[in-house]
Amino acid sequence: MDPIRKLRTEVERGVTRAWGSLTEGWREIITRGNGALTQFVVSAKQHRGGERTKDFPRWGLLASECWETARAVIVRVELPGIRKEDVKVSVSRGRLRISGQKPNSHNAEPRSYHLMERAFGRFERSIDLPADIDAREPELAYDDGVITVILPKRKPTPPTQASIR
Repeated sequence: MDPIRKLRTEVERGVTRAWGSLTEGWREIITRGNGALTQFVVSAKQHRGGERTKDFPRWGLLASECWETARAVIVRVELPGIRKEDVKVSVSRGRLRISGQKPNSHNAEPRSYHLMERAFGRFERSIDLPADIDAREPELAYDDGVITVILPKRKPTPPTQASIR
């Protein structure tokens, strides 16, 4: 095979692999992200600060996990860079609502950014909950930028074992 044709074949394979990997990554973000992509809204006061905020990201990932035990439903949400004082949690109509404010640190001095992927501003993340939770007494814990919400079940559901016939 001539060297140019061989090089072209190798480049085509490399591009095909890269494209496949990229589309797989986007597919996973879309499939697993299911609500994790959260909009951050900048206040009018922050927006008046100048043109430099117009290109900043307005969306950020607040990744979460939700599982249940026999006695409770547990939800954890990552809130990087957000202080616990800036977070509010409520449970209503089968939904957990976590909202707050992620303060920006770039207002102190003008900067010339080469990369800006962090979103700032007000946010709200809602997560659907199973129907059998008791929303009156959630337990909250905040540690290292991760909030944990434990919601007891109305009636504990012990594990059941099915028999094969």
